[in-house]
Amino acid sequence: MMRCVAIDDELLALELLADNISQVPYLQLVGKYSNTLQAIPFLQQERVDLLFLDIMMPGMTGLQFLRSLAEKPIVILITAYDRYALDGFELDVVDYLLKPVALDRFVKACNKAYELFQARSRPAEAPIYKHPGYIFVSSDYNLLKINLPEIVWIEGLKDYIRIHLHQLQKPVVTRMNLKTFEEDLPSSDFIRIHKSYIVSIRHITAIRRNSVFIGSKELPVGNNYRAGLIALTGRLE
Repeated sequence: MMRCVAIDDELLALELLADNISQVPYLQLVGKYSNTLQAIPFLQQERVDLLFLDIMMPGMTGLQFLRSLAEKPIVILITAYDRYALDGFELDVVDYLLKPVALDRFVKACNKAYELFQARSRPAEAPIYKHPGYIFVSSDYNLLKINLPEIVWIEGLKDYIRIHLHQLQKPVVTRMNLKTFEEDLPSSDFIRIHKSYIVSIRHITAIRRNSVFIGSKELPVGNNYRAGLIALTGRLE
């Protein structure tokens, strides 16, 4: 069971969020607050696994609140504004939902958070690299073989990663540092574009100055990794 807290200054939105949480069987709402300052004492004293957080609130905004936390739970941002998405992912949020949030989209974000919650409970294991064409990772108490050409992109969140594969709808989640995983990938086939993302060069469909596209999926480009894309393309608009 994931213990979660909801913070939103709009009473109606907070009640709707609480109702959505009640419909997800592995979530337990242990606190709801109308501003970030009210929530601080509870987060300091109690275990919180998942935080649902609005951004634009009076006083301390959601993003300022996240930056103030020494130890962050898994975070899902829920907001009416899409312009803060990049800021959110820079703070390692697990998902970014735009109001009004459909229940199926809400559940999808919760499932993503639950996968990462389960991954945190398992011991970290380094990849077992057997051949230039594949890698083994620990996932769901198995050693799973992954063919490197099937990897589309890898998403890192602190001590665990999500490996998105070409013909598998659900990503593989394993407790591992992204840097450790990167060291076992051939640099000729994969490129780091952000502190949280590595992408397969063969699966890139378009590049902008601040984004890399894999089909319709848009991933952010971090300032520290832009030089690698310039070397790859010869230019970066």
